Amino acid sequence: MAGPMTDSASKKLTPKIRRVGDGTPGPGRKKGVPNKINADLKSMILGALDKAGGVDYLTTQANVSPAAFLALIGKVLPTTLQGTGADGEIEVRMITRRVIDGAHD
Repeated sequence: MAGPMTDSASKKLTPKIRRVGDGTPGPGRKKGVPNKINADLKSMILGALDKAGGVDYLTTQANVSPAAFLALIGKVLPTTLQGTGADGEIEVRMITRRVIDGAHD
């Protein structure tokens, strides 16, 4: 029993024209523009690190609390490594040193 479409049914099929300020999300930040809150937070953390002693403080923390220090290292190091090989392989070279005593009996 197909009848005529009601107003509510036709509204669902008609796309809504979005405009800034009508309650729908806008375009957001452009690619590459950092989040201001993250930038401010990073600045505060680096300022606190500087006041705490910088490298000396981090060295102390590495010795006093190695698990926390290694967790920090895991957060700041890049997640992917790329080597110098032709396809980005990490090249490993083994160097053997042989010491020959020149004294004869």
